[in-house]
Amino acid sequence: MEHKCNKYEAYFIFKDDKEFLEHVANCPECTKEHEKMQKVSSLINEVRPYFLEQKKRKNRVQYALKTACLTLALMFFAIGGSALNYQYDIVNSLVYHNLSAEDLGFPTDEYGLIMVE
Repeated sequence: MEHKCNKYEAYFIFKDDKEFLEHVANCPECTKEHEKMQKVSSLINEVRPYFLEQKKRKNRVQYALKTACLTLALMFFAIGGSALNYQYDIVNSLVYHNLSAEDLGFPTDEYGLIMVE
């Protein structure tokens, strides 16, 4: 029974490129394994642009949906806020424009300004 070499993965991960390629050149089993890995790598490189384009398309669709949702929410709050303010006069109820310094108890002059001594 022949002894099979199982060092391909260890050399690939832990050794530098020079030692790895030296071992692959000297070991027929690792050479076969290296050829298989090169074929897989070339297949991955061949289909990579297709998957990158799908990912870009998916990102563009997600960006468009987020933009549409944000625009819809802004429109809803702008229209809803102005309608509520028109109906209930929220802004004027929060602003105390009817109060003057005299109403607050400060001494005022004939123009309604606070007097300073």
